[in-house]
Amino acid sequence: MQFRPCIDIHNGKVKQIVGSSLRDAGDQAEENFVAEQDGAFFARLYKNAGICGGHIILLNPEQSEYYGATREQALLALHEYPGGLQIGGGIHAGNAASFIKEGASHVIVTSYVFKDGRISFENLNRLVSAVGKEHLVLDLSCRFKEDGYYIVTDRWQKFTEEKVTTELLDRLAEYCDEFLVHAVDVEGKASGIEEELAGLLGRWNRIPVTYAGGVRNFEDLRKIRELGHGHLNVTIGSALDLFGGTMPYQKVLDYIASVQEA
Repeated sequence: MQFRPCIDIHNGKVKQIVGSSLRDAGDQAEENFVAEQDGAFFARLYKNAGICGGHIILLNPEQSEYYGATREQALLALHEYPGGLQIGGGIHAGNAASFIKEGASHVIVTSYVFKDGRISFENLNRLVSAVGKEHLVLDLSCRFKEDGYYIVTDRWQKFTEEKVTTELLDRLAEYCDEFLVHAVDVEGKASGIEEELAGLLGRWNRIPVTYAGGVRNFEDLRKIRELGHGHLNVTIGSALDLFGGTMPYQKVLDYIASVQEA
């Protein structure tokens, strides 16, 4: 179990937002926290703690008037911690390699792969050709609908027909180095984790998987450790004191270290 920190960037600012509130129209989102510091500050913090595998997420689409400012913040973070951070948000075969050259260890992709509601193996193969499987993280961010968790795209606004199952994980693991899974219904709410989803991810263990969404306290971390059988990684956003929450950053690092030593 590893702690995978985040740097979420929206309208040119490092923020914590409620995931389900994100809208491309008007670049709107319900904000939990807006940082005074830039992306490089948080990258430096993670670098000094020796934490690898954190993710930068660009929350504006390329056509947004804010995309340039958001991308600039992301590049500040990548340049501060080369090889230590992953990046996602609007990644496709045409720009993926450029982010690796800028210092990202991996690119994180959803919408380009889950095109028109289904997996586009054509686009997936293009990504693998562009950066290599070893630099690719597939983001299986999902929301609950009827009989399970379905992957959502376009900054979590559109449902696909792809349901998160162990069979899906098996199929996609051949093409990537890791999975990142945001539980979008609880993302940014610090209201508790999606235990069913964490349990599903924890029962599967072929490549690294990071769960993100809803963590509010150390009891939730204990649940993730238990449901994830010790191998499910975790991201904490709005609940962390760095982003206005109540969970002390250093105590989180200490807890994760104690789990790894156990």
